[in-house]
Amino acid sequence: MSVFIFPTDSSMSKNSKVLNLKDKISGNEVDLSLCNLTEVPVRELALFPKATVVDLSCNNITSLPPEFCSLTHLVKVDLSKNQLTCLPDDLGSLSNLQHLDLYNNKLTVLPVSFSQLRGLKWLDLKDNPLEPDLAKAAGDCLDEKQCKQCASKVLQHMRALQEEVDHAREKRLLREKELERKREVKQREREAKEKEARKQEKAEEKEKRRKEYNAQMAALAAKEQQKKKNEQKKKKNRQAADKKVVVESGPKPRLSLIGLLFKLLLLVLLGLAGVAAACRLTDLQKEAMCVPVNFAVDDGLLWAREQEGVVRQLVHNLSSAAKEFLQSSQTSK
Repeated sequence: MSVFIFPTDSSMSKNSKVLNLKDKISGNEVDLSLCNLTEVPVRELALFPKATVVDLSCNNITSLPPEFCSLTHLVKVDLSKNQLTCLPDDLGSLSNLQHLDLYNNKLTVLPVSFSQLRGLKWLDLKDNPLEPDLAKAAGDCLDEKQCKQCASKVLQHMRALQEEVDHAREKRLLREKELERKREVKQREREAKEKEARKQEKAEEKEKRRKEYNAQMAALAAKEQQKKKNEQKKKKNRQAADKKVVVESGPKPRLSLIGLLFKLLLLVLLGLAGVAAACRLTDLQKEAMCVPVNFAVDDGLLWAREQEGVVRQLVHNLSSAAKEFLQSSQTSK
């Protein structure tokens, strides 16, 4: 057994009493009209799936909760003379609904899902501030026939809106998909550019290392070449020095021998001159040993006078030879 709190006076808030919902059910109908309701007892109505007709007219209901759309067993619903400003988005879930009375509310539009109420045969939207297109489709609803036409035309109108919404949604999805594709293309392009930039950077780094390596190799080669040139130069200098030593040291023995002979000759001549001077200028001239000396000196002087020009030339040659000898001696030192 289910109970629901119904307001008992116009205050709807201070005084209330608990009424048995089962007392409101008669056969397949639930009469909740004129109960000052501000909300629909969805949970309680769900407990009576055989109650397919619900009268909620003449209350103060401003909106239907989303859970109301779960009452798929409902066939006829009367919500006339309430304060409804909107209907739940999933109203189209009421697949068995055939009769819907929304007379004298504050509705301006219907949810797009309204087009899914394929079983709807009767609809009253009078005395609602409907938007012009919807009001035109709804018509006057002054009798049974017009209310049936209202249901048919409103369903057609809502299906057209549904198609527009679906088309708009499809366009939006296509646009979003296109934007996503463009983003992916841009992302791939950006990644490709970054990859190419990294590749170029690596190539530049590799080229830099290659140039540095080539520069090092060139420096080593130049150093090695310079080393070889220095070695060759040193070798040439040594060879030139050795050749000069050979050239300079070759004639030295002969020069030394000539000088030795010349010195010996001078010593002999000096000795002879000393002996001759002693034999002619001292008391030794009368000695027997000086007789042949004096005789030889006299013959020599006589011969010298006769050979004065030859002697002069000889003296000149001897002087020149002596000078050359002295110069060569100084040079060798």
